[in-house]
Parts: sequence; structure tokens; C-alpha cells
Amino acid sequence: MKLNSPLQVYKYLPQINCAECGDATCMAFAAHLIDRSKKLEDCPPLLKDEFKKKYIELQTLLAPEIRQITIGVGEHARKIGGDDVLYRHQLTFFNPTAFAYDVWDTMQESELVERINKIQNFKKFYVGKFLRVNMVAVRCVSGDALKFAGTVKKVSETTGLPLVLCSFDPAALKAALEVVKDKNPLIYAATEKNWGEVAELAMNYKVPVALFSPDLDKLKSLAATFNEMGIKDLVLDPGTYPQGKQLKETFERFVKLRRAGIKEGQKDIAYPLMAVPLGAWLIYKDAVTASYWETVLASVFIVRYADVMMLHSLEPYAMLPEVHLRDTIYTDPRTPVKVAPGVNEVGSPTKDSPVIVTTNFALTYYTVESDLSSNKINCYLAAVDTDGIGVEAAVAGGQLTAAKIKDTFQKANFDFKEKTTHSTLILPGLAARLQGDVEDATGLRIMIGPPDSGRIPGWMEKNWPPKPK
Repeated sequence: MKLNSPLQVYKYLPQINCAECGDATCMAFAAHLIDRSKKLEDCPPLLKDEFKKKYIELQTLLAPEIRQITIGVGEHARKIGGDDVLYRHQLTFFNPTAFAYDVWDTMQESELVERINKIQNFKKFYVGKFLRVNMVAVRCVSGDALKFAGTVKKVSETTGLPLVLCSFDPAALKAALEVVKDKNPLIYAATEKNWGEVAELAMNYKVPVALFSPDLDKLKSLAATFNEMGIKDLVLDPGTYPQGKQLKETFERFVKLRRAGIKEGQKDIAYPLMAVPLGAWLIYKDAVTASYWETVLASVFIVRYADVMMLHSLEPYAMLPEVHLRDTIYTDPRTPVKVAPGVNEVGSPTKDSPVIVTTNFALTYYTVESDLSSNKINCYLAAVDTDGIGVEAAVAGGQLTAAKIKDTFQKANFDFKEKTTHSTLILPGLAARLQGDVEDATGLRIMIGPPDSGRIPGWMEKNWPPKPK
């Protein structure tokens, strides 16, 4: 990171403490600029002509160490790169790895459309959001530029996802660019043999370009040459070898490139990195083995700096580990993942339905909600504000208390006498010690549920409805 102190930013700000940015002082705003929780545009005075010079200087000062580039257009456009640190705990990682799944120009049209639909329709609900894949990589297998262009056109008509145009033949890339020149695709790839023609395409069509070489000196030379030509939106592919000593060397190349860009300030190679795990299919002939090793490679390079990767396997056993690992690695460690506190309906609760308490830690909340809804248990589910901490830790740390539970229902205007016939509240098993305090604070009947929400259905069979007092 170039910046460590808000003072380094503060001197470029208007210093009038107008609070239009939402912060009370310019110093507080400077701190938010450093941790990237706010943008320069959030400061209206800074956008005035009198501060134009400082605005431009701040743009340069706050630019991430690794250049951020955009692939595609519209709502599906994907940003890659933009990182400032080698390790997530130092700040966080930005712009999760973009997954580009391949299609190729020798596929039958029906097969092509079916595969594209599988790619763009994939989604997995996890902790309050859908995990998806991001791009389509179109490979020129036929060697026919016109055939490749026709396939690219069909792909573009079928999906709005960003495209990667894959060929070492500049003629094929040019033919494909003609049909998607307004879609801002990534062209793959420039090498030491074709770089001149590919550079011309990148300049003429104003699209990002990937540079390929397993030799880091040659890769740096290519990047410096493109940079001198005014081509700034670059992606570096140092080669992805799927086994043995070559895999070890691939790993080392990724680490060296990212370290050089962030720690050593080598701007010539401070660009997003591309991994190509689908190369496993060139080594392993058995489909299951190839898919397995492709997923292993994807996992390795999600953790070690790949900003975009090309993949092949669409089987759930391959895709699910990849999207889950990516989500985990790119979760911001500075902010607990939490949901809005309140009382929510699960299913269609009636006055006889149970009222269940949990915390607003997103993983806890959505796990409980999923267990309830999948078992068709209609109920009210209260998410108590524990600052995004799970039940057991929140009870121990004092974030889950009788007062907070009472406050949650009061703020939600939830009247037990009006909403229920039983005036009963169910606490998690791990919060059993709060039973007496909650009874005293709310005047409700308190029942202790199981410690694990997966056991709620069995608990309900034995304990619900509650027996009359």
C-alpha cells in the first residue's frame, strides 16, 4: 500500500469539514478513502474547478497498486485487479476472481447454446446472496477466422456476459472483434511472436488484452512495450502448468509477479493475472481426473492472486468448491457479514406459529432460515443485533442479552398478544443461560430450543405446540 496515514490524504482535501460526504471531518473522510470504503466523488467540494489539480493528484495517489481493468459492458461488466496488498488481513482483497468458462467454435449450435445457458444460469444461494460465474471464453479450435467470428457472434447474441476471445492468430481475433467491437471483450493472447499485430488490434478496437509468456523477463518486456504504446488495460498470463515441478514453478511465477507489483513497485508488471486451470484437460484424458485437477488448480490460484481464470468443468462437484472458496477468500475481514436486525416471517406464520430467536450473523441467520423453510416450518424468526457475531460467542461476549432481545421485538413493533396465541419465545440452545433474564425482561414464556438448527424439526415434534401452563 502506498498510503498508511490519513494525513497523507488530508492535505489534498478541501479541509472545510462541510460533512457533505457523510463524515463529520475531512480527516475522517481521508481515513475512509484509504480503506476504500468511500470514493473521491463522495466529496462534492472536491469536484469543483478550484480543487481540480488536487483531485487529479489524489486520483494518482489513491490508485491501487495493481491496475484495475474492466471487461465487458453494462450490468454484467466485470472489474478485475485493483488490489493493494499481498495478504487479505492487511486490508482486504477487491474484485473477486472472474471465472470464464469455455466454449469453442467447432461445437454444434444447439450444443453451444445449451452450454452458454448452463454458464449464465448457474447460481448458488449462500449467506444471503447468489454466487455466480462471470464470463464466457470463446476458443478458436477450428483455425478458421470466419467460423470463429460466427461462433463469437452467436455467443454474444445468447448472453450478455463479458467475453474472452481466445486465439494466437491475429486474423481470427480481428474477425471476432468486428462482430463484438462494442462489447469490450478481453483478447487472448499476445505472445512474443504475434505481439505487434495484437497490439494494433488492442489500440484500434480499444479493448483489454492478455499477454502470455512463461518467461517472466519476456512477459515484463511485453508489458513494458504495450505500456509505451499507450495500451494500459493488460492482463498477464505467466502460464498455468497442471502437474509436478512445472506446477510449483507456475505457483512461484504468480507470487513473484504480484510481489513485484505490490511490494517492489514495478509498475511494468502491476497488472491483473490470469490462470488457465482448464489446461488440466490437456494432461489428463479421464474426464473425472481432469475435472478434479482443474478444480485443484482453480483453488490454488484463487488463493494466490489470479484475477481471472479460464475453466471448463460445469459439473456441480467442480463449480461449487470454486465459487464457495472465492467467496470466502474475497469476504472483507474488516466487516462481519450480517443481516439487518428485525423480526422476519418464514413461510406463512399464523398466531399459533413459533417465534424463534437467532443472531444477525449472516451465516447463522441464513442457516437457521434455510433449515426452517426447507422443513416447511412457518414461524417468526428474530435476528438480534449482535454486531454480526454468532450465538455462542455473542452470549459469552455480552452482545446477545435479554435487553437486546426485548429491544428487537419493540423496534419491530411485534406485539406477542396481537401476533400469537401462546406468548412464547424460543431461544437457541446455546443461549440457554439467558432464559431467566429474558423471562424477567419480556414477561414471556421462554423455551430452549436445540443447539443446532438442523434439529429444530425433531424438537418441534416433541415440544410444539407448548403445553398449557
